[in-house]
Amino acid sequence: MSQHFNVVIVGGGTAGLSVAARLRNTDNPPSVAIIEPAKTHYYQPIWTLVGAGVFDREMSARPEADYIPAGATWIQDRVKGFDPDGKAVQLEKGEAVTYDQLVVAAGIQLDWDKIDGLKETLGTNGVTSNYSYDIVEYTWECIRGHKSGRALFTYPNTPIKCAGAPQKIMYLAEHHFRKVGVRKDVEVKYGCAGGAIFGIAKYRAALEKIIDERNIKTAFKHNLVAVSGAKKIATFENVDTGDKVEMDFGMIHVTPPQSAPDFIKSSSLANGAGWVDVDKHTTQHVRYPDVFSLGDCSSLPTSKTGAAVRKEAPVLVENLLAHRAKRPLPAKYDGYASCPLVTGYGTVILAEFDYNGNPTETFGFDQSKERYSMYALKAYGLPPMYWNGMLQGRM
Repeated sequence: MSQHFNVVIVGGGTAGLSVAARLRNTDNPPSVAIIEPAKTHYYQPIWTLVGAGVFDREMSARPEADYIPAGATWIQDRVKGFDPDGKAVQLEKGEAVTYDQLVVAAGIQLDWDKIDGLKETLGTNGVTSNYSYDIVEYTWECIRGHKSGRALFTYPNTPIKCAGAPQKIMYLAEHHFRKVGVRKDVEVKYGCAGGAIFGIAKYRAALEKIIDERNIKTAFKHNLVAVSGAKKIATFENVDTGDKVEMDFGMIHVTPPQSAPDFIKSSSLANGAGWVDVDKHTTQHVRYPDVFSLGDCSSLPTSKTGAAVRKEAPVLVENLLAHRAKRPLPAKYDGYASCPLVTGYGTVILAEFDYNGNPTETFGFDQSKERYSMYALKAYGLPPMYWNGMLQGRM
């Protein structure tokens, strides 16, 4: 038995719901199905501030059902595989769903098990991560309970969602240590597999100044490969030499390695790195013209953020509708991404840039400077814009 829809969307996260809402908001909307097993939708960007004790985690969670667009069909199942030649998606429960066009918006996979010992100790022994709803409140417990010794923050050797998040919580923790008067007894250290604190020169310079002024230690080109919570030891591998380096810690915030979901990696939709292989400007698949993709699981060479999705979604929808009408694809995505870099309680550097690394700033001031106004936007402005605008297809 199979169902057929004009457009099937794999994933009911930020990207999938944004595309579904935009399609259903058109004058002559196509039939749309959203394949998404989860019953709860999370606004994950706020987890940085949850981990810093600013908000309760419950404010980030709402019922998925409340954001399925009117007229769309919600299929609560997982994808088992793709048949792009037969224009079908195979579900885990055995059913096949066929389509005219497919949108793959399945997000990103957190590979906790790629760090030896991490899953066994996560949420205990001072080992935490803001990348999990179940663990995020433990981050605040670790920060406020840390009085001396090393506080470690890590960044893996893979693409990740919200590349700024690993350092945002570090700045907030360092600020907290200063506020409560224990900073002199705490070493704050960043173990990062990359070669620099940020990829865009303008914002990198501002962040390097903050790191220097706040005496934050850095170990670039160091990738976390193992954690012993009982021994309070983190093992890193130098990405150039392969040498192992051990660092002790009192607390450690771990950003897990991430990758495309396994059911995408193993499919013919994937490129060599496992991501859905699409044109970086049109979001159309390079081999299957009836397939489009956006967001974290796509090969679009930009930051994996909700802000990027906000610009990707209207391009994809415009091009998908043009493709359905057998017209040339008119819209082009320029790689816009944004990262509100929280640098302390009440301060944010708002980084905005395109594929070429050029700043594409929204406001008429230098956004590389720390500002409360940008913190207020991050904490109080963006969440309602997300729930009431973006997920409704109105941004």
